[in-house]
Amino acid sequence: MDSSLIRGALYWPDHRALELCLTGGRRYLYLGVPAEVAEGFAAASSKGSYFNRAIRGRYDCHPLRDEEPARRAVND
Repeated sequence: MDSSLIRGALYWPDHRALELCLTGGRRYLYLGVPAEVAEGFAAASSKGSYFNRAIRGRYDCHPLRDEEPARRAVND
């Protein structure tokens, strides 16, 4: 993933949950994210801009601890 803000992303469609790992290493889980928003994020040429425009502040956000496992990657 080529972004100055976001290092990686995972999406669980059955739970409508998007996990984002920021370049500083912090991880967050966004709940209630529709598949089309996650797909838009995966397709965006600027992940950080898409995140700021379509995700940040729009969905319930929870910080994650480092030891919580990732499950499935969103395509770059």
